[in-house]
Amino acid sequence: MICMIEKIMSDLYLIKVPIPNNPLKATNSYIIKGKDNNLIIDTGVNLKKSLNTILSGLKKIDVDLENTDFFITHLHSDHLDLALVLATNSSRIYFNQPDAEAIRGSNEWNDELYNIARVCGFPEDRLQEVIKKYSWHRYREIDPEIFTILKEGDTIDVGDFHFKFVETKGHSRGHMCLYESRKKLLFAGDHILSDITPNISLWSYDGNPLKDYLDSLDKVYELDIELTLPGHRSFIRDCRKRINELKLHHKMRAIEIISILKKGRRDAFQIASKMNWEMAYDSWKSFAINHKMFATLETIAHLKYLEEDGFIQKETQGQKILFSIR
Repeated sequence: MICMIEKIMSDLYLIKVPIPNNPLKATNSYIIKGKDNNLIIDTGVNLKKSLNTILSGLKKIDVDLENTDFFITHLHSDHLDLALVLATNSSRIYFNQPDAEAIRGSNEWNDELYNIARVCGFPEDRLQEVIKKYSWHRYREIDPEIFTILKEGDTIDVGDFHFKFVETKGHSRGHMCLYESRKKLLFAGDHILSDITPNISLWSYDGNPLKDYLDSLDKVYELDIELTLPGHRSFIRDCRKRINELKLHHKMRAIEIISILKKGRRDAFQIASKMNWEMAYDSWKSFAINHKMFATLETIAHLKYLEEDGFIQKETQGQKILFSIR
């Protein structure tokens, strides 16, 4: 297995762990080597090619898993899953409480997520296809007790690195970043990506994840950062510039939704079908079903944000929720 190792600075390495048949292509797994212990930040999906790649890379830089802990930015499989394979009896897997609770209640979480999509117009036959193909049954096999829970402001030291945990919820309920103030490094997971926008979906009726995400961007904006190391794609040299671009993206999404609603009431699925998505499809009709689900849930997150800000309103008509300009 060919594995390319990139040395970012002394004792800090990058392994790009492949995600087969996925447009993201790879997960950025960062390895910090210390004298007495090591830390791996995010891992990858639990597939043979991915596992072999990270094992090959760890061998090249002489990382002993018996002396290695893990920090996982959030619960998505391309970040968490291989940690569950690589961790030894002496390893700690640092994680956040909201995502651990989501794993514990994964059946209820799935049910609520799909019901939100259903009442917001996602066609039932297509929804059943998503449930059959993509439901996260794997979470039922994860015991949340294996995690060492961290919260905002907690710190750990690995070698010459002094890390502080920064809560950046939005992409997931409890997404967290690692900040190293002396080296001015931010390990950003999926909070800030260089050339794609993180998916922000509504996963609960009680939540407002887009507001959470924008607030988290503002929090990170205040940090002194010279190099942002994201969970996918390339490094970010100007974090504040990228944050401004992400905020503008969501502002333009909101404007687009309002423009669509000026033509009349719609459900979220109908609104999503009329929006411009940066995907390699000719039309909404040709979207893969999972991408239609992601687009619809992201549209619902924007609708919730606009509703709570007083720009739009919702009403129940039969078994569906419709949105209109307030």
